[in-house]
Amino acid sequence: MSKNHKRSCPVGRWQRRKEARPGEIIDAALELFCEKGFAGTRMDDVARHAGVTKGTVYLYFENKEALFYALVNEMVVPQVERAENMIANYTGSAASLIEILIKQWHENIIKTKLSGIPKLIISESGNFPELAKFYIDNVIQRGRRMMARVIEKGIERGEFIKCDPDYVSRVILSSMVFTAVWERSLASLDDETYDVEKFFDTQFEIMLSGLKKTK
Repeated sequence: MSKNHKRSCPVGRWQRRKEARPGEIIDAALELFCEKGFAGTRMDDVARHAGVTKGTVYLYFENKEALFYALVNEMVVPQVERAENMIANYTGSAASLIEILIKQWHENIIKTKLSGIPKLIISESGNFPELAKFYIDNVIQRGRRMMARVIEKGIERGEFIKCDPDYVSRVILSSMVFTAVWERSLASLDDETYDVEKFFDTQFEIMLSGLKKTK
């Protein structure tokens, strides 16, 4: 085998594999955190699930907390940022924008592995308040503020009645978070199953009937 062949064969493949490792480790951590909880997941478990050595995990993440922060920053925060950008550039009605945001939550959170994050945060907040505070600061509060901005736009344009945008935002988001928690906990035990998409449609209709300004 020539020297040129040695240089051109496996190097590129292994470089790509190395670059992909942090993402694979984060994916593995997400599954295990949601399945076993933060306290119940060890770095050894994450390494095994990701198909790498424990040393490789520590090469990218100092500890389990750093892995959690990276998970939120890489997988959850981008969802918030996309919604923020859409709100900033959206020119349609406030009502239609709220409907879009609710549907995006359904598609990008409820239907994905990320649906386990709300339950994880709530269940582990007592033992790991610093992780919960990080999530509140970077996800919950930002989500609350951006939904409040949509409500404010609706009031300013005369679409919605005068109300407290912050509290309306809390009402909307609370049911969305509860749905994610329910799907990851009690839903499997409930004999009376329900259509999540229909639930969100119903929520939107009820919310809009209360907010819409009648002429």
